Amino acid sequence: MVGVLAGVSGVVIGYVALRQARLAVQDSQQMLARQSSVGTGDLKAIRDVAVYRYDALEEMTGRLSFSVAMINGLGDGLVLTSINGRSETRTYVRPVIGGKGTQQLAPEEEEAVRAARLGLGPEVEPHVIRR
Repeated sequence: MVGVLAGVSGVVIGYVALRQARLAVQDSQQMLARQSSVGTGDLKAIRDVAVYRYDALEEMTGRLSFSVAMINGLGDGLVLTSINGRSETRTYVRPVIGGKGTQQLAPEEEEAVRAARLGLGPEVEPHVIRR
């Protein structure tokens, strides 16, 4: 019984890893195709922007919170996040280097960066986000 359970869990873990690897390869291919088609402009200039709007707090609806990713051709830039509540607003900025945050990014921030790198901006619809 233990062997069967271990085998099934191994297959499930392998499937999840394979799915994540396929998505990473697909994203990489799309980013490479996008970089090739853009040309040889100034790679340090901000060129990719994406805004992801969402409801961060249960008390506030209307997708008033947002994350904005501003990325250059090298994948460097920043993510600006504003979380809006009834009585206060909090704003955060995090650096991005090589398409990854130098600090832990929230899922919404990661998706804003991903959308910017893939050229899906300026505004990303929530159904585009995959989890």
